[in-house]
Amino acid sequence: MSQTALRRAQVYHFLSQAFLYPDENWVEDLPLLVEILEEAGLLAGWDIQPTALNYPLEALQAEHRLAFGLTGSLCYETEFGLPHEFRQSQEMADIAGFYRAFGFQVGGLVRERPDHLAVELEFMYVLALKEAYAGESGTAEQVEICQDGQAKFLEDHLGQWMGLFAQSLARSSAERADQPAHAAPYTVLAQLADEVVRADAGRLGVELKPHQLAGIRPTPQAPDLACGDCLAAQSQQ
Repeated sequence: MSQTALRRAQVYHFLSQAFLYPDENWVEDLPLLVEILEEAGLLAGWDIQPTALNYPLEALQAEHRLAFGLTGSLCYETEFGLPHEFRQSQEMADIAGFYRAFGFQVGGLVRERPDHLAVELEFMYVLALKEAYAGESGTAEQVEICQDGQAKFLEDHLGQWMGLFAQSLARSSAERADQPAHAAPYTVLAQLADEVVRADAGRLGVELKPHQLAGIRPTPQAPDLACGDCLAAQSQQ
């Protein structure tokens, strides 16, 4: 059990780092990741061959800028179709509550919002690592607490929007004329992450309810963040 948890932790850590701006080439480590996925039983239906990707680091960095720049796919959970900004604040507080409960602190060298995809994946890495440690030197109750935390976080947060994120990224990649969507490295990575999350949810006994991208709109800004409501804009009307 602890070995499986350790393998899962390795997978989540890889994914969390890969979605950040690359300073190392994660594509080169995909064959090793596939081996770990097979050991952890998380390979699921992913059938894209790692050898299909051939990106040097500089090209991978350019792909990251294209995928996640100002016109790219959204990387934040609460930007996906919440009805209003108050619900966004509630969801952000709920995510932060998960982090506090397990001693997970956001910050350090990488400063991102709590609802950023890389942060949520890193949280799953920490919980899986805690589970592995509890399986070796802790109690059955501690293992269960870690497993319950992972299951609940997938059900309430990461598993709710990982598929939407992958769909959104695939759609934005398909709109690019210079390469097929399936060859874009971050499209492949998002598809893999979606497969991992769904397979892990099933392993933990969580039934995820898939959502479709159609009809999803970005969460509206709070009125006080809109340019039309600021005093400078009103003084020029």
